[in-house]
Amino acid sequence: MMQGTPVDHELVQAATRTARTFCRGDNHTVAAAARTRDGRIVTGLNAYHFTGGPCAELVVIGAAAAQGGYDLTTMVAVGDHERGVIPPCGRCRQVLFDYFPALDVIIGAADHLRAVPIAQLLPEPYAWSDHQPDDGTD
Repeated sequence: MMQGTPVDHELVQAATRTARTFCRGDNHTVAAAARTRDGRIVTGLNAYHFTGGPCAELVVIGAAAAQGGYDLTTMVAVGDHERGVIPPCGRCRQVLFDYFPALDVIIGAADHLRAVPIAQLLPEPYAWSDHQPDDGTD
């Protein structure tokens, strides 16, 4: 069973509000919200495209950085049409782990939400930084 920390319900509400307000049509179907280390909440929407447009979680990383929020502590994604909290896809799990290895991600059904470390969503995770040369050569 995944162990976690208390659920940040304000973050879930922010993602839910963003999804209800801005998800329109097929291009924007998921909203995400993240809390920065200094307590701010940053939101974003996915940008669907058949070539693989960015997921909402990745949009939030860029939006947070544009606001000086380089250290995210918790993230959640919410689907449109009242789909509720949805877990990050495999690509997002890897990116979130690489950028923020201590990040908590809120997952689960509405009545069973839990915040778990991103590493728990990646069994035997590949840590990109562990496989880079120390001296800058191959």
